Amino acid sequence: MAWAGGAAAAGDSCRRLVSKCLHSTARFLKKTGAEHWWLQRHLKDPFVKAAKRQHYRCRSAFKLLEIDDKHRILRPGLCVLDCGAAPGAWSQVAVERVNALGTVCHSFDLDPAVPTGFVLGVDLLRISPLEGAVFLSERDIADPSTVRAIQGLLPAEKVDVVLSDMAPNATGIKELDHQKLISLCLGLLSLSQSILKPKGTMLCKFWDGRESHLLQNRLKEQFQDVRTIKPQASRKDSAESYYLARLYKGK
Repeated sequence: MAWAGGAAAAGDSCRRLVSKCLHSTARFLKKTGAEHWWLQRHLKDPFVKAAKRQHYRCRSAFKLLEIDDKHRILRPGLCVLDCGAAPGAWSQVAVERVNALGTVCHSFDLDPAVPTGFVLGVDLLRISPLEGAVFLSERDIADPSTVRAIQGLLPAEKVDVVLSDMAPNATGIKELDHQKLISLCLGLLSLSQSILKPKGTMLCKFWDGRESHLLQNRLKEQFQDVRTIKPQASRKDSAESYYLARLYKGK
């Protein structure tokens, strides 16, 4: 009887092990399938291909290029703070369009009188160096010491444009991720009160959800013109959009 009981126990243990293995295998196959789909979509993405051709660090550069082509938020001589800058594609665009290198580029005529701009990027992640930009890597934008460091690096302690392509580490829970991103944007709006020049501009990414209007209303309190933008480079199936807030009312 003892042997039979042991055999039964061993059988139960074996069945649990097989079940666990099958479950793990299914999860692995599911994950691998999702990763394969993502990779295939990524390789076929025309903006990914264009980024490689034009030497941008990632496809997100085309979101800012499209927005700026239409709304002209970046001009030579402006001072720009790029939040969530890694890997540096938006900073690349900003360097070009505010003439941070002092060599006129984009569509402007060669003119020594064209002013030179300044680009400062901040991110929790490490950012590879970029000519024409200053980076604060592995720094939290919400940390007071980071804010002091930013102000110490800015030519005039304040900026003309705040760019934010920030996003929290995704949990996979849509509403929670949405709330976390809105909180990041609200924190950045609060920070703007100390570093954004009057009549300045703020461009920030958000994920659509029930708290989007809260952020929009807060922006309208601080800026004269607030509009929602969905650039073509944002994938159609993405909840991502941007708020473009212009003419900051602060002092």
